[in-house]
Amino acid sequence: MSHAPVTVVGIGADGWPGLAPAAREELCRAEVLVGGPRQLDLLPPECAGERVAWPSPLRPAVPGLLTAHAGRRVCVLASGDPMFFGIGRTLVDVLGGPARLRVLPHPSSVSYACARLGWPLDDTEVLSLVGRPLAALAAALHHGRRLLLLSAGAGTPPEVAALLAARGFGPSRMTVLEQLGGERERHVTGTADGWEAPPGDALNVIAVECLRAPGAPRLPLTPGLPDDAFEHDGQLTKRHVRAATLAALAPAPGELLWDVGGGSGSIGIEWMRAHRSCRAVAVERDPVRAGRIARNAGALGVPALRVVTGAAPASLAGLPVPDAVFVGGGLTAPGLLAACWEALPEGGRLVANTVTLESEALLTEWYRRHGGELTRLAVAHAVPVGGFTGWRQAMPVTQWSVVKTVGSVAPAV
Repeated sequence: MSHAPVTVVGIGADGWPGLAPAAREELCRAEVLVGGPRQLDLLPPECAGERVAWPSPLRPAVPGLLTAHAGRRVCVLASGDPMFFGIGRTLVDVLGGPARLRVLPHPSSVSYACARLGWPLDDTEVLSLVGRPLAALAAALHHGRRLLLLSAGAGTPPEVAALLAARGFGPSRMTVLEQLGGERERHVTGTADGWEAPPGDALNVIAVECLRAPGAPRLPLTPGLPDDAFEHDGQLTKRHVRAATLAALAPAPGELLWDVGGGSGSIGIEWMRAHRSCRAVAVERDPVRAGRIARNAGALGVPALRVVTGAAPASLAGLPVPDAVFVGGGLTAPGLLAACWEALPEGGRLVANTVTLESEALLTEWYRRHGGELTRLAVAHAVPVGGFTGWRQAMPVTQWSVVKTVGSVAPAV
């Protein structure tokens, strides 16, 4: 691979006329010009370097492509700002850091969109739908919020409109901004539930002003979504206990959770909703419930939740190292708790819930050996009693939560 730096030039829909002199100079001097066909077509004849279109899939091909042109002046074209959902991140990873990369950015489509709409960029949430499941949009839907969506193509706006309507945000105002910054710039506006615009230009950004329909459920950011937000068969960590469990698990950006005995997937789903970079693996032995977990994850905006169908602890083998483990069922399965404990690194958290005396005895023994917190969670709900109102007590839940420390050894139970 070449020791010469690779130059990355951001280019917009305005093409060559919109480029700064430094960017034009780099493109004219390049021996190899790499980019998408649309971007390469924006260059004039004076950019005489060999033109190489990105293959598909792109990322696996990057190392080989750069190696094939080792020793030559390589210039990569990118849409807008290469470091904003662009090729810049991939090139930094492939080249082993930023030292061998020179980036000349152009205003991003998001900057253009905010300028056209009069939206402050710092108060606008941006999501990319390029190569990502559309269902992830559901987690960002909150009344009054402004979203900018990087579209995957001409067919994305009607798909977004359909999802908004299905999730109770049909009144939301949508604006599709095409070819931003170019001569063919065009804006199309409407509401999600009345969206009838035919597919337009593939190069578009979708602006959404979120408005929740009357009667549509309100899903907060805090743990403890309403129980009826989940499809379930009764195997569900109930709302108040779930909120306490997520507090004990303490999700942080980028961390990975094992949700062992997933049931309906509520713990793993709410873990991932805490931050878009949180990851989770739900382990569930019942195939019907495993399918239900996947549906709940899609409906609640975290389709990236990984579902492993199989009995634990055998099905835990080969999973990536977790930052936290939740055991919501099957505690008395031979070796399960020990396997979860062994998988945790130093500083990892383990939380286990149970309602049975047998599992409670097991958790008491682990608590005696390792400390942590042993808590009894009891919840009662007011219900009609004849013409009066009384309390109906739910089964109390015993919860053990602990942080793994150096020298921790699993008890022989």
